[in-house]
Amino acid sequence: MSSSSVIKPEDVLEHLMNDGTIDALRLRIINQLKANEELKSTTIKMAEESKVLNTPGAEKQTKRELFDALRQELEGPVLEKASKSVWDLILEKDGLGKEINETVERVFCHLSGQEPPFYSSSNVEKTPEIEKETEMKENNSSKTKPKKRSLSEVNSSEGIDEVATTKKKQGDSATVTLESKKTP
Repeated sequence: MSSSSVIKPEDVLEHLMNDGTIDALRLRIINQLKANEELKSTTIKMAEESKVLNTPGAEKQTKRELFDALRQELEGPVLEKASKSVWDLILEKDGLGKEINETVERVFCHLSGQEPPFYSSSNVEKTPEIEKETEMKENNSSKTKPKKRSLSEVNSSEGIDEVATTKKKQGDSATVTLESKKTP
């Protein structure tokens, strides 16, 4: 793209999806959620205090009946806490949140033909996960031609990002879009 064309958020997102960055970030978020001891203990406590498990006669129900009832009771509150934890990771000023902002800005600069900011990829070390993912993509791309999907294809085949959907359902005004990010 030339520097005179307008770069839309969809262009940046499509580039991040095609180069594997989104997948690498998603994996890191999942791993950090799995390692979140507070989230684990809160979920366990919610299960232990569950009305379903503490109702007389619960021991006579099948595992499937208990699981379905537990899911119905706890799915919303557990997903709400997990969603909050994900947003905390994404929006943090250091760590993953900072890395996401820098990556988006770097891709925007690359697509628009601008000079990257001070903390460009030459000044910021890639994390091992992203470096490994990028290396794997490069190795695979030399063997076969990758199929690139457009943003609309991804949205129609995979649906909208679960976190954004959860936040939208909750009416959370803190949902962040690429359009709302401003560079300093």
